[in-house]
Amino acid sequence: MERDAANRLTRAGVSIILRMRPLRYLYVLALVLWLGGMAVAGLVVAPITFGVLQAWDPATGRILAGQVFGAVLQRVYLIGYIAAVVMFVVLTVQRVLGPRPNAYGIRAGLLGLMLGLIVYSGLWLSPRIDHLQAQVTGPINLLAVEDPRRVEFDGLHSLSTALTMAAIAGGLVLLAWETRE
Repeated sequence: MERDAANRLTRAGVSIILRMRPLRYLYVLALVLWLGGMAVAGLVVAPITFGVLQAWDPATGRILAGQVFGAVLQRVYLIGYIAAVVMFVVLTVQRVLGPRPNAYGIRAGLLGLMLGLIVYSGLWLSPRIDHLQAQVTGPINLLAVEDPRRVEFDGLHSLSTALTMAAIAGGLVLLAWETRE
């Protein structure tokens, strides 16, 4: 009798785990798209875009590269917004239906922090950077180092880069969690 009950519980546990597998796959897929998108944008797209367009036309290539990369970045941010929502929903469903993900609160908090970083970058920093660029007839880097527009641009660009790197670091932590489970 006890053995039958134990077998039923074991089968029920296996059944729950098997039903959670598609959700976990969706979570990992969203994380990989978000993390991979940020990494490819920063490590591949930006240097190639700026290098090729500046070599093609030194006068306006940097401006065009900034516009192209800004558009790429907006898509990467959109992927991040969607991925974060998907990941949070999946974690929460797993928490409710079981088995509960390890350190749910920490993971959900990290996910919220990552989302906050890219929302701030995408909805506040990027438009401000674009506005500064629109105020200048040429590349911002040709302005005097002490020009207030260049100072602000450089500061916003540095902050945007730091926030993206922090979001990537958070994504790597979440990825490490997934490899342990």
